[in-house]
Amino acid sequence: MKIVEVAVGVIKRGQDIYISKRADTLHQGGLWEFPGGKREGSESIDQALSRELLEEVGIVVEHQQALLVIEHDYGDGKVRLDVRVVDKFAHEPSPQEGQQARWVHITDLAHYDFPAANKVIIDRLLKDFAN
Repeated sequence: MKIVEVAVGVIKRGQDIYISKRADTLHQGGLWEFPGGKREGSESIDQALSRELLEEVGIVVEHQQALLVIEHDYGDGKVRLDVRVVDKFAHEPSPQEGQQARWVHITDLAHYDFPAANKVIIDRLLKDFAN
């Protein structure tokens, strides 16, 4: 089974993280997520994340740093999530594809339904950034 490589952006401002809700028609639809998307062709993860965040939430990434890489098998597909913290960006994030989105305090992330693979991300954010 092919592994889908996904660039994931944890858009961070202070103790707040920007999350968006997946469209009901998508895989894992109706769940909240950290914005990002599939790496295409010969793109690097940095390039893929910058492109995806511009398309999805209208920001220009000015700084990103690696947080962790997660491989997860959903049964109907495998993903490799290359998670980056985006802590410098131009423009205010806003939904560009009609999705719901909001800023959430790091400690409130556990109150939202995320895909199973994202639990590791939330645990890491709580460990590294929650004061």
